[in-house]
Amino acid sequence: MTNQTLAELEQQVLARPWFYEFKLPSGKTTPTYGEGRFNAIHDTRQRMIDDALTHRMNGEVDGKTVIDLACNQGYFSAQMAARGAASIHGIDARQEHIDDALLIHRAMGYNNFSAEVCDIEDVSKERFGQFDIVLMLGLIYHLENPVGAIRRAHALTRDVCFIETQVVPGMNGYVDWGSHDFVRPLMGSFGILDETDEVHATEASTLGICLAPNIEGLMWIMKAVGFDRVELLHPRPGDYEQHLYRKRVMVAGYVDE
Repeated sequence: MTNQTLAELEQQVLARPWFYEFKLPSGKTTPTYGEGRFNAIHDTRQRMIDDALTHRMNGEVDGKTVIDLACNQGYFSAQMAARGAASIHGIDARQEHIDDALLIHRAMGYNNFSAEVCDIEDVSKERFGQFDIVLMLGLIYHLENPVGAIRRAHALTRDVCFIETQVVPGMNGYVDWGSHDFVRPLMGSFGILDETDEVHATEASTLGICLAPNIEGLMWIMKAVGFDRVELLHPRPGDYEQHLYRKRVMVAGYVDE
């Protein structure tokens, strides 16, 4: 495998469909599931990240370190590699995703990407260190412990963390906390989703019980676990409809030294 040429790797990649549309060195693009109908989600995510990085670091990704949590097939890692990141490390709970990510990065000629199988519950600063840019896209709404995942992402963040997720309608108001003498405001809420029959699917939860946050709850949690500043990112006109109507959101958490 290590002696394969880029042409041979490209032929291997083009032999089957992918979840993402990768542009290969020859100019060819990977065939995708659903005839490209998911591409708008991925394009919108990347545009929002690019816009935020332009404001945060003048778009200069050169020399930055990146970790991609739940990297899937390595699409967003590849975008960071194309922009000049010094090193990118991907983790994912599924071996097939790691195999695909490693293959596509080799086929694209990137040698600054590494990846390993790791559940988000096993992620720690002690194991992985810290990174300038942390990506956690399309993950937390597939988890039964999204707060713990956000806390771990914060621990890994040296500069900025991007969290993208499906969101649910929220509740507000006050709760009698033990008695009417102790009243607390709701800071946010979660919706419980059932993926127990879909754990075999490569884009679904590995356990089946999913907690999706509302926007206010997500942003409050990010602040509560330690991000110095939290920003709801905005899509551009014509971007993916779920992002335009805030059924999915991208939030950046910043660590200011």
